[in-house]
Amino acid sequence: MINFIICDDNLEMRDNILDVVATFMMAKEIEYKTHLYSDYDDEFMKIVNQKLSFKIYILDIEAPTRTGIDVARIIRHKDEDSAIIFITGHEELGPRLLSKDITFLAFINKFDDYKNRLQYNIGKAISALEKRKCLRFEDSSTLYALPYHDILYIEKDSLGRGTIIVTEFNEFKVHKPLSFFRAKLDDSFVQTHRACIMNKERIMSVNKKEHLVTFDNGMKSDLVSTRFKIEELIRGV
Repeated sequence: MINFIICDDNLEMRDNILDVVATFMMAKEIEYKTHLYSDYDDEFMKIVNQKLSFKIYILDIEAPTRTGIDVARIIRHKDEDSAIIFITGHEELGPRLLSKDITFLAFINKFDDYKNRLQYNIGKAISALEKRKCLRFEDSSTLYALPYHDILYIEKDSLGRGTIIVTEFNEFKVHKPLSFFRAKLDDSFVQTHRACIMNKERIMSVNKKEHLVTFDNGMKSDLVSTRFKIEELIRGV
């Protein structure tokens, strides 16, 4: 899941950016979600602080509450991986950005072929995501690229023949069998039960008596077989 976080106080510009994103992502067939804002207000800051899968910020430099430069500094303090793209009518602010030592993907002038430049830089951001260690597969005409680190565990769907991928941010119900994922994942994942594969690197603690696993975000799972050598998980903690 890619999250596009778009902020511009001009409604027409915001809609144009949304159209560019939709057109680009339609061709990619990757699952995504857009979040639209007109100001860097409390609502915007909530999504900055919210844990979501890969974020692409498309930001205006000037807004009523804060500047995009200030917001980018806050984003980078919390998140080194998200892509930041600036779109502005104030090209003279470019040197200021460079002097602030903020890592960003692009600085785009609204009056200089911004739609094509935006498409190009969205492509660069997605290419960077694809280079990360991800679980990539296609299901029901949807392409998935889930970073390994985001995945907590994968379990069989008890109501159907597919599986549920439980991540830091969401749950994905897909039609692939558990064996499909077991063959694709590396040795940081281990099958703890006939119905579950867990990410050892996300396990914080293991209750040996109850065979209960606690992940580092506080989630728990008891899908650990009594036949499973639980020490394998403890070595991963």
